[in-house]
Amino acid sequence: MARTKSDVPEAELKVLEALWDRGASTVRALTDALYPGGGAKKAATVLKLLERLEEDGYVARNKSGGVQTFAAAVDREDLIDTRLQRLAEQLCGGSLTPLLTHLVRGDRLSRAERKSLRELIDELDHGPPSRRGRRPAP
Repeated sequence: MARTKSDVPEAELKVLEALWDRGASTVRALTDALYPGGGAKKAATVLKLLERLEEDGYVARNKSGGVQTFAAAVDREDLIDTRLQRLAEQLCGGSLTPLLTHLVRGDRLSRAERKSLRELIDELDHGPPSRRGRRPAP
């Protein structure tokens, strides 16, 4: 079965995470980060993963400057959004509410995380805090 663009297998996701954390990197630098002491075989694996990610539009290759570098072409937040939307479609009829409710009620959130969520919901309901309480301009 062919994979869809939103599918990012675990090995490719690890490469993307390294690019998000490190920024643009060479194959060698990524290999050293992902497989310390891995050698040529692991470098070939990393290159193949990068090529797949590039084909799918997740990674951009820069061949200028004599050294080939790769950079993430998608933000972490965008991939999270895509994957959560797909999961919601598969499990919850497209609604994020059951998914979010399950995550929030699972006692996995710290007090600070719950406070942050309350502030986010308040901001979404009422606008940014700096604009709250102000009268609209005439």
